[in-house]
Amino acid sequence: MSKESGAPARATGAGPPATFEQVYDEHADFVWRSIRRLGLEPSAADDALQQVFLVVHRRLSEFEGTSSMRTWLFGILLRVVRDHRRTLQRKSPHLRSGGASGGAANEDELLRVPDSTTAGNPERALSRAEASRIINELLDTLDDDKRAVFVLAELEQMQAAEIAQALGMDAPAVYSRLRAARTDFERAAAAFRRRALGEHR
Repeated sequence: MSKESGAPARATGAGPPATFEQVYDEHADFVWRSIRRLGLEPSAADDALQQVFLVVHRRLSEFEGTSSMRTWLFGILLRVVRDHRRTLQRKSPHLRSGGASGGAANEDELLRVPDSTTAGNPERALSRAEASRIINELLDTLDDDKRAVFVLAELEQMQAAEIAQALGMDAPAVYSRLRAARTDFERAAAAFRRRALGEHR
Protein backbone atom coordinates (compact mmCIF):
# COMPACT_ATOMS: atom_id res chain seq x y z
CA MET A 1 0.00 0.00 0.00
CA SER A 2 1.36 3.36 -0.96
CA LYS A 3 1.49 5.78 1.95
CA GLU A 4 0.81 8.67 -0.39
CA SER A 5 -2.04 7.21 -2.40
CA GLY A 6 -3.91 5.68 0.54
CA ALA A 7 -4.81 2.38 -1.17
CA PRO A 8 -3.69 0.19 -4.04
CA ALA A 9 -6.20 -0.78 -6.65
CA ARG A 10 -7.23 -2.73 -10.15
CA ALA A 11 -8.72 -6.13 -9.51
CA THR A 12 -8.31 -8.94 -12.04
CA GLY A 13 -10.91 -8.56 -14.77
CA ALA A 14 -11.63 -4.95 -13.88
CA GLY A 15 -11.13 -3.92 -17.49
CA PRO A 16 -8.71 -1.40 -19.00
CA PRO A 17 -7.41 1.31 -16.67
CA ALA A 18 -9.02 4.72 -16.80
CA THR A 19 -7.05 7.52 -18.38
CA PHE A 20 -6.09 10.55 -16.33
CA GLU A 21 -8.60 12.64 -18.29
CA GLN A 22 -11.40 10.18 -17.49
CA VAL A 23 -10.54 10.18 -13.80
CA TYR A 24 -10.49 13.96 -13.70
CA ASP A 25 -13.76 14.36 -15.61
CA GLU A 26 -15.59 11.79 -13.48
CA HIS A 27 -14.21 12.65 -10.05
CA ALA A 28 -13.05 16.28 -9.93
CA ASP A 29 -16.36 17.40 -8.38
CA PHE A 30 -16.10 14.68 -5.71
CA VAL A 31 -12.53 15.71 -4.90
CA TRP A 32 -13.41 19.43 -4.72
CA ARG A 33 -16.51 18.72 -2.60
CA SER A 34 -14.56 16.53 -0.19
CA ILE A 35 -11.73 19.05 0.12
CA ARG A 36 -14.25 21.75 1.02
CA ARG A 37 -16.08 19.50 3.47
CA LEU A 38 -12.79 18.76 5.19
CA GLY A 39 -12.45 22.46 5.95
CA LEU A 40 -10.39 24.24 3.31
CA GLU A 41 -11.48 27.65 2.02
CA PRO A 42 -12.27 27.92 -1.72
CA SER A 43 -8.93 29.61 -2.54
CA ALA A 44 -6.96 26.89 -0.74
CA ALA A 45 -9.27 24.20 -2.13
CA ASP A 46 -8.32 25.11 -5.69
CA ASP A 47 -4.64 24.65 -4.86
CA ALA A 48 -5.40 21.37 -3.08
CA LEU A 49 -7.44 20.12 -6.04
CA GLN A 50 -4.49 20.77 -8.33
CA GLN A 51 -2.11 18.97 -5.97
CA VAL A 52 -4.42 15.96 -5.68
CA PHE A 53 -4.51 15.51 -9.43
CA LEU A 54 -0.78 16.00 -9.74
CA VAL A 55 -0.44 12.98 -7.42
CA VAL A 56 -3.08 11.10 -9.44
CA HIS A 57 -1.25 11.84 -12.68
CA ARG A 58 1.99 10.54 -11.19
CA ARG A 59 0.54 7.44 -9.52
CA LEU A 60 -2.41 6.40 -11.69
CA SER A 61 -0.44 3.51 -13.19
CA GLU A 62 -0.25 2.02 -9.67
CA PHE A 63 -4.04 1.87 -9.34
CA GLU A 64 -5.02 -1.82 -9.49
CA GLY A 65 -8.76 -1.77 -8.71
CA THR A 66 -8.82 -3.51 -5.33
CA SER A 67 -10.61 -0.41 -4.00
CA SER A 68 -13.00 2.00 -5.67
CA MET A 69 -11.54 5.01 -7.43
CA ARG A 70 -13.26 7.33 -4.93
CA THR A 71 -11.70 5.45 -2.02
CA TRP A 72 -8.26 5.76 -3.59
CA LEU A 73 -8.79 9.45 -4.36
CA PHE A 74 -10.00 10.19 -0.84
CA GLY A 75 -6.81 8.71 0.60
CA ILE A 76 -4.84 11.12 -1.58
CA LEU A 77 -6.97 14.19 -0.93
CA LEU A 78 -7.07 13.60 2.83
CA ARG A 79 -3.28 13.70 2.96
CA VAL A 80 -3.18 16.82 0.77
CA VAL A 81 -5.78 18.60 2.93
CA ARG A 82 -3.91 17.78 6.13
CA ASP A 83 -0.67 19.12 4.64
CA HIS A 84 -2.43 22.32 3.55
CA ARG A 85 -3.96 22.83 6.96
CA ARG A 86 -0.65 22.30 8.74
CA THR A 87 0.88 24.91 6.43
CA LEU A 88 -1.96 27.34 7.09
CA GLN A 89 -1.62 26.76 10.84
CA ARG A 90 2.06 27.63 10.69
CA LYS A 91 1.33 30.80 8.73
CA SER A 92 -1.74 31.78 10.80
CA PRO A 93 -1.49 30.19 14.26
CA HIS A 94 -4.71 31.94 15.39
CA LEU A 95 -6.77 29.75 13.06
CA ARG A 96 -8.20 26.77 14.89
CA SER A 97 -7.09 23.38 13.59
CA GLY A 98 -10.59 21.95 13.34
CA GLY A 99 -11.39 23.77 10.13
CA ALA A 100 -12.24 27.26 8.99
CA SER A 101 -14.97 27.22 6.42
CA GLY A 102 -15.75 30.86 7.02
CA GLY A 103 -19.54 31.19 7.13
CA ALA A 104 -21.30 32.97 4.31
CA ALA A 105 -18.16 33.11 2.19
CA ASN A 106 -18.63 29.36 1.59
CA GLU A 107 -21.85 29.60 -0.35
CA ASP A 108 -19.95 29.18 -3.59
CA GLU A 109 -19.13 25.48 -3.55
CA LEU A 110 -22.47 24.21 -4.85
CA LEU A 111 -22.80 27.11 -7.25
CA ARG A 112 -19.34 26.38 -8.63
CA VAL A 113 -20.47 23.37 -10.67
CA PRO A 114 -24.23 23.47 -11.45
CA ASP A 115 -25.95 20.08 -11.56
CA SER A 116 -29.17 18.89 -13.18
CA THR A 117 -31.26 19.86 -10.14
CA THR A 118 -30.09 23.48 -10.03
CA ALA A 119 -29.29 24.36 -13.64
CA GLY A 120 -31.59 27.18 -14.75
CA ASN A 121 -33.00 27.53 -11.24
CA PRO A 122 -31.04 30.20 -9.31
CA GLU A 123 -33.42 30.08 -6.34
CA ARG A 124 -32.86 26.35 -5.87
CA ALA A 125 -29.11 26.79 -6.33
CA LEU A 126 -29.01 29.49 -3.66
CA SER A 127 -31.08 27.31 -1.33
CA ARG A 128 -28.64 24.44 -1.78
CA ALA A 129 -25.69 26.76 -1.27
CA GLU A 130 -27.18 27.98 2.00
CA ALA A 131 -27.76 24.40 3.14
CA SER A 132 -24.16 23.58 2.25
CA ARG A 133 -22.93 26.60 4.20
CA ILE A 134 -24.80 25.38 7.28
CA ILE A 135 -23.45 21.84 6.89
CA ASN A 136 -19.91 23.17 6.62
CA GLU A 137 -20.43 25.25 9.76
CA LEU A 138 -21.59 22.14 11.63
CA LEU A 139 -18.74 20.06 10.22
CA ASP A 140 -16.34 22.62 11.65
CA THR A 141 -17.40 21.50 15.14
CA LEU A 142 -16.01 17.97 14.54
CA ASP A 143 -12.39 17.05 15.04
CA ASP A 144 -10.50 15.98 11.92
CA ASP A 145 -10.87 12.21 12.40
CA LYS A 146 -14.61 12.33 13.08
CA ARG A 147 -15.12 14.80 10.27
CA ALA A 148 -13.53 12.53 7.64
CA VAL A 149 -15.65 9.54 8.68
CA PHE A 150 -18.83 11.63 8.81
CA VAL A 151 -18.22 13.14 5.37
CA LEU A 152 -17.71 9.74 3.76
CA ALA A 153 -20.56 7.94 5.52
CA GLU A 154 -23.27 10.58 5.76
CA LEU A 155 -22.56 12.91 2.84
CA GLU A 156 -20.93 10.60 0.29
CA GLN A 157 -22.87 7.48 1.38
CA MET A 158 -19.83 5.21 1.36
CA GLN A 159 -19.98 1.83 3.07
CA ALA A 160 -17.91 1.06 6.18
CA ALA A 161 -15.53 -1.19 4.22
CA GLU A 162 -14.77 1.61 1.75
CA ILE A 163 -14.28 4.11 4.54
CA ALA A 164 -11.95 1.72 6.32
CA GLN A 165 -9.83 1.43 3.17
CA ALA A 166 -9.80 5.18 2.58
CA LEU A 167 -8.76 5.99 6.15
CA GLY A 168 -6.53 3.00 6.86
CA MET A 169 -8.56 1.64 9.78
CA ASP A 170 -10.74 -1.40 10.46
CA ALA A 171 -14.54 -1.45 10.16
CA PRO A 172 -15.29 -1.60 13.92
CA ALA A 173 -13.21 1.55 14.39
CA VAL A 174 -15.16 3.21 11.58
CA TYR A 175 -18.49 2.40 13.26
CA SER A 176 -17.23 3.61 16.63
CA ARG A 177 -15.92 6.88 15.23
CA LEU A 178 -19.05 7.39 13.15
CA ARG A 179 -21.29 7.01 16.21
CA ALA A 180 -19.26 9.62 18.05
CA ALA A 181 -19.30 11.93 15.01
CA ARG A 182 -23.08 11.63 14.66
CA THR A 183 -23.52 12.49 18.33
CA ASP A 184 -21.30 15.55 18.05
CA PHE A 185 -22.90 16.65 14.79
CA GLU A 186 -26.42 16.36 16.19
CA ARG A 187 -25.39 18.28 19.28
CA ALA A 188 -24.01 21.05 17.07
CA ALA A 189 -27.17 20.98 14.91
CA ALA A 190 -29.37 21.32 17.99
CA ALA A 191 -27.33 24.32 19.16
CA PHE A 192 -27.62 25.84 15.68
CA ARG A 193 -31.40 25.41 15.71
CA ARG A 194 -31.63 27.05 19.14
CA ARG A 195 -29.63 30.04 17.87
CA ALA A 196 -31.79 30.29 14.76
CA LEU A 197 -34.99 30.25 16.80
CA GLY A 198 -33.57 32.90 19.12
CA GLU A 199 -32.74 35.15 16.16
CA HIS A 200 -36.28 34.89 14.78
CA ARG A 201 -38.06 35.77 18.02
